[in-house]
Amino acid sequence: MTRASFPGARNDPPGDHGQARHDDQEDQRLAPATPGLAAATGPGHCTDAFAQTTVLRQELVERDRRRRRHGLDECGQDSTCGREEPEQQQPEENAESHADLSTIGDVDNDLDSDSAVTHDTVLVVDFGAQYAQLIARRVRELDVFSEIVSHRITAAEVTDRQPAAIILSGGPASVNIEGTPRLDPAIYELGIPIFGICYGAQLIATQLGGTVGRGMAGEYGRARLTRVADSSLLPGDLPDEHDVWMSHFDAITAAPPGFTPTASTKDAPVAVLENDHRKIWAVQFHPEVVHSPYGMPVLERFLHDLAGCRTDWSMTSVIEEQVAGIRKRVGDDRVICGLSGGVDSSVAAALVHRAIGPQLTCIYVDTGLMRKGESEQVVETFRRNLGIELIHADEGERFFDALSGVTEPEAKRKVIGEQFIRVFEQYTGGVSDAKYLVQGTLYPDLIESGGIDGAASVIKSHHNVGGLPDDMELELIEPLRDLFKDEVRALGTELGLPDEMVWRQPFPGPGLGVRIIGEVTPGKVALLQDADAIVREELAAAGLEREIWQSYAALLSDVRSVGVMGDERTYGNPIVIRAVTSDDAMTADWARVPYDVLERMSQRIINEVYGVNRVVYDITSKPPGTIEWE
Repeated sequence: MTRASFPGARNDPPGDHGQARHDDQEDQRLAPATPGLAAATGPGHCTDAFAQTTVLRQELVERDRRRRRHGLDECGQDSTCGREEPEQQQPEENAESHADLSTIGDVDNDLDSDSAVTHDTVLVVDFGAQYAQLIARRVRELDVFSEIVSHRITAAEVTDRQPAAIILSGGPASVNIEGTPRLDPAIYELGIPIFGICYGAQLIATQLGGTVGRGMAGEYGRARLTRVADSSLLPGDLPDEHDVWMSHFDAITAAPPGFTPTASTKDAPVAVLENDHRKIWAVQFHPEVVHSPYGMPVLERFLHDLAGCRTDWSMTSVIEEQVAGIRKRVGDDRVICGLSGGVDSSVAAALVHRAIGPQLTCIYVDTGLMRKGESEQVVETFRRNLGIELIHADEGERFFDALSGVTEPEAKRKVIGEQFIRVFEQYTGGVSDAKYLVQGTLYPDLIESGGIDGAASVIKSHHNVGGLPDDMELELIEPLRDLFKDEVRALGTELGLPDEMVWRQPFPGPGLGVRIIGEVTPGKVALLQDADAIVREELAAAGLEREIWQSYAALLSDVRSVGVMGDERTYGNPIVIRAVTSDDAMTADWARVPYDVLERMSQRIINEVYGVNRVVYDITSKPPGTIEWE
């Protein structure tokens, strides 16, 4: 079971997940849809390529439509094509479908009744904590679908959504201060199982007649939990005393009427409170973090046993639902996918291609801000593994012109995001009927851009979510925006993508533009590409690729460092090496890279990269820092 770290914690390295699955049928499904389509390097080439393949594309699209209409697959056979089809789940009455696609603007995302798949859903009520996302992810690890909702949700809205359970997240506020977030009291009366965590537990106590002491001693970090009464929430095989992770100042001192305190710690008299009759349970500690060693069994007990949630959330179900949803929404229209070369856009492209085949055209926008040799690798990999119609838009000069004189990080992101879309509009001239744009936006992108409804503070904008121009002409399809990074990797493997693609390190949409502190120029990018390549080469040679979530070099181009090289004084730029461990990018810890590896990276960068005379290593965790420098 995958665990993410709490602030300041080190993460266990991910295990060896083996090779991606391949079979003859899958290879045939992903076979090139338009053989012979050459890469385009400019708008003229783009138009010519499309003109040459217009008839072929129309034939392929029509063939694909006929096959789907008659239950045939890519090999022209019955839809099973010799394969054992997974058992289809039947939608249950009064259950909500979550196969919709989140987009910008109002879009009808309802699925046809014969293709809809329903899941029991847990609503995670966000009280402003970044860790609401982590709670939602833990729920999914237990095979139950979860969604984040605002604390402003009303009882009527909850009733409409018909969740199987509700979890109240932690939060930075105090329930004893006027004006802090509250839950609609009528929600407690709906009879839906509720589980409160930290602030959520204190809120239950306050709103239902208990007492929360203010200005208590507080507990931050590891604490010892002691069972003080029989408990339906704490599994019977848990030790009567065990460690939990706390992060609170106020504490519950008296349980509400009808509630039973079943566990305590030194500074939390009511660390667990329960009311089986009302189906409400709460804990003061954080069961979702790795430092609560028995936290997941407690969460599992609530979801599977007390709330009775069905365990039917899997990447197979995601594929089935999204394929059906994409087909219904897109119909016969053309779709364009923006490829960045990273895991997210690659998986998004494979998923959409699974749904609509040759109706999808991918455009790889070469911004000039990619890692060394990456553009060539991306083009080759996509044509070899996905067989998707691919256009290589080499537009580095355009991006450098737009970034001239821009130094502020948010401004750089906005400029890159806008140019990215403008390039798309330029290269879609040959696809006159294109209506949709696919992007690989993930759940962490949303929370870092201000939360699901702005409840969490904005950390930075992503060009996937916050940097798109207002007058963009294409409608967005974001089939991954409900998923975490580890789920996306699992989805990619389920789709048959190779390890070299699925396990690529995360790379920001704006590319090296946000790893150069200061103005972005071609010379600075070339310098940083060389330094970054050395970092990646040395970590790979040391066998640390799978242990490290993300690693890169950043250039402090506005800083000049004094050095001595060859008995002469030099003034060069410092390079910052950044390497972190994480499970989902919501939290991260700096990687404990061996000194000898750091030494080799430093020596090589200074000796081989002209203009650099100092190398430093970033030992900042997230929080307080972010993984990227800008």
